[in-house]
Amino acid sequence: MSSTAPRHTALDALHRSLGATMTDFAGWDMPLRYGSERDEHLAVRTKAGLFDLSHMGEITVTGPEAAALLNHALVGNIATVGVGRARYTMICQEDGGILDDLIVYRLADDEYMVVANASNAQVVLDALTGRAAGFDAVVRDDRDAYALIAVQGPESPGILKSVTDADLDGLKYYAGLPGTVAGVPALIARTGYTGEDGFELFVAPADAEKVWQALTDAGTPAGLVPCGLSCRDTLRLEAGMPLYGHELTTSLTPFDAGLGRVVKFEKEGDFVGREALTEAAERAASEPPRVLVGLIAEGRRVPRAGFPVVSDGKVIGEVTSGAPSPTLGKPIAMAYVDAAHAAPGTAGVGVDIRGSHEPYEVVALPFYKRQK
Repeated sequence: MSSTAPRHTALDALHRSLGATMTDFAGWDMPLRYGSERDEHLAVRTKAGLFDLSHMGEITVTGPEAAALLNHALVGNIATVGVGRARYTMICQEDGGILDDLIVYRLADDEYMVVANASNAQVVLDALTGRAAGFDAVVRDDRDAYALIAVQGPESPGILKSVTDADLDGLKYYAGLPGTVAGVPALIARTGYTGEDGFELFVAPADAEKVWQALTDAGTPAGLVPCGLSCRDTLRLEAGMPLYGHELTTSLTPFDAGLGRVVKFEKEGDFVGREALTEAAERAASEPPRVLVGLIAEGRRVPRAGFPVVSDGKVIGEVTSGAPSPTLGKPIAMAYVDAAHAAPGTAGVGVDIRGSHEPYEVVALPFYKRQK
């Protein structure tokens, strides 16, 4: 990390007034928790939670060849995304390694918003800018143009309905539409990182406090609570969602991560990494090196990223994320393990936690799936 002072979101003063425990995250001062992480987690699973995600990186791509540029720069088929819809995709290096996972929103025929992870926003901006050469399209850094507020959980549609004129019933998962929230303009997206139904609201930073307060007032009777990054991590872990720097890195291709489905070889035109990814797809089909699996503890000890996964005294993999699961009541982890040990129910698998081999059950991801 550089020694520069951390950046603050438009809601910084509000978080502090709520007594949030703040932490440095990708160069931003962000709320880790407001009270109990477990209570915040369970509120999202059963009622609703409110998150400040303004550290995410928004990049706007406009112009007659915006779609062609994104098809060249990213692994997905962005040209087929309808206006008002969104797509999960990735940006890769020439060698197929993952630079970041992204959500791309198509706002108009020739206007897209790419949302990158906070830690990778500059890398993605630089890559898109470099890859734009020769395309009639403009890549714009819009990180300072937006605050991002998420309301997540089963009560979130009802809560948001009370403060917007937008047709939420008609808004499908992975869609986004312009509307008004608490009287201010917003892009309302039905997306999230919790495994629950919910919405992400892109608003002007100057309007963020008004929107947060309106959602708090509307949601408090329904059990909504402010939520920090700590429960966001346990929620996404239970939902089996990858986190960049843990399940996704430049040393892995989308096929290594079990996310080969995001790579669209059939799209028009060449794209960065195509050759390497073609080889990775063939490797994954014949003999996958390691497979991303879920692990559920039989004991109480919590595995952490980097801990070795073992079987018969041999290292067969590595934990990428681990935490106590408030929903399951046991520690859980995601790990890359040798394909021979990846089948759910594989016996004799453990995690080496400071020299002691703790027994774990291998399960298919996700750990938690909401009832629709």
